[in-house]
Amino acid sequence: MPRIAEIEGTPNPNAMKFVLRDPLTWGVSRSYDNAGAAKDDPLACALFDIEHVTNVFYVDHWITVTQDGGADWQELTRTVAAPIRAALAADAQSAATVAAATTAIAGLSPENQRRLDKINALLDEQIRPYLQGDGGDLHVLGLDGTKLSVHYQGACGTCPSSIAGTLAGIENLVKSIEPDIEVVAI
Repeated sequence: MPRIAEIEGTPNPNAMKFVLRDPLTWGVSRSYDNAGAAKDDPLACALFDIEHVTNVFYVDHWITVTQDGGADWQELTRTVAAPIRAALAADAQSAATVAAATTAIAGLSPENQRRLDKINALLDEQIRPYLQGDGGDLHVLGLDGTKLSVHYQGACGTCPSSIAGTLAGIENLVKSIEPDIEVVAI
């Protein structure tokens, strides 16, 4: 059962980040935009059962819960904390489980896989730590020629600055290694 170490606001006023003493996963992120998508995840289901919860994102030692803006965070935080505390902490996961969640996008040529690996390394180093610090993350969905498709997760998924400033910053950074790239948020 994870213990909550800290509760932090995020740049998204509708999202709150819960920092945990015990991990929920071992390096595998879980992101849900609705209750239907979370049907196989007991923690996410319990959170979506709470009125106003619209998004759940978690990985390792933290979870971000996003609401629709219709609830007072002080009250909602207490309600959301109960299923988080009741959740099972991460068990040691097999290498196969972690590998399955982090495998390359299917169907890429070896050259495009190398390109994607370089892009992901750059994102891991210069973008994801900041997004994760704010209760979100970025998942690469695809690489098609010069088009890189990404999906914001957690607090970043509904944050107004994600689509405006952050996306342009990501594209400019990736252009340092792929000058013709276009980054599109899905």
